[in-house]
Amino acid sequence: MTDYPGHPPHSEELIDDERQKIEIELLLEGIYRMYGNDFRDYAYDSISRRITHTVRQLGLPSITALLDLVLHNSQAMEQLLRCLTINVTEMFRTPSLFLDFRTKVVPFLHTYPSIRIWHAGCSTGEEVLSMAILLQEEGLYEKTRIYATDIDQEVLEQAQSGKVQLSNMQQYTQNYILSGGRGSFSDYYAVDQADKVTFNSSLLKQVIFAKHNLVTDQSFNEFHVIFCRNVMIYFNRNLQKRVHSLFHESLPRFGVLVLGERETMRFTGFEAYYEPLSESEKIYRKIK
Repeated sequence: MTDYPGHPPHSEELIDDERQKIEIELLLEGIYRMYGNDFRDYAYDSISRRITHTVRQLGLPSITALLDLVLHNSQAMEQLLRCLTINVTEMFRTPSLFLDFRTKVVPFLHTYPSIRIWHAGCSTGEEVLSMAILLQEEGLYEKTRIYATDIDQEVLEQAQSGKVQLSNMQQYTQNYILSGGRGSFSDYYAVDQADKVTFNSSLLKQVIFAKHNLVTDQSFNEFHVIFCRNVMIYFNRNLQKRVHSLFHESLPRFGVLVLGERETMRFTGFEAYYEPLSESEKIYRKIK
């Protein structure tokens, strides 16, 4: 191997790492220009792991081969999209958050004549169903409109179905009880298949499901509450700031932003614009 003059010798490992980085950058640029899905500012370590996993899963020789495939095959792009987006959710996930929401946010919501809540990155809808149950128990559901958005059309369709795996219900029931649930969790759903339950259709009548990309799309309404939990951990610092700007624009004064347990308002540039209602549960209220 001959090194270019003026450059120190490179190990094969360093060259391979640089080649992979170039391939990933070309793939993400190609996806953005062809399909409009922008992953270019996702955290590199996270996105590279998911891309290399997809390459192995599809039995392809290289990331460049994956680029060639998705540029010429929209179905392959849909498959890659599901690999690049993380859909991890559950009913009343982090029950202590929902308990704090009941005690620290619900009293404010009672003062509004109507309520708009946005679940950004709603995935398969378990968090939306949880919120619908909470609002129903607090006497707020009928005056609330819930907007549930995600980048992936397939998971949105699953969320709209109101169906959840039966195998998860024991855990979800426990979460519901710990979150301050006031009724019997089993009253909210019916077992309709061997492996699935369907939640009452009344829980979704105030929900609007829509495709929305936090990276490229603009604000589309003003919301009293925004939930965006464990989504921005996959973004780099610049993209996190961009999304925080979107949320700040979408909240009125005293609007509430709820982040994930692994996320923080610190170092976003927006910390001074919020006060914590619950620092431990990452519930923040906009003050300016």
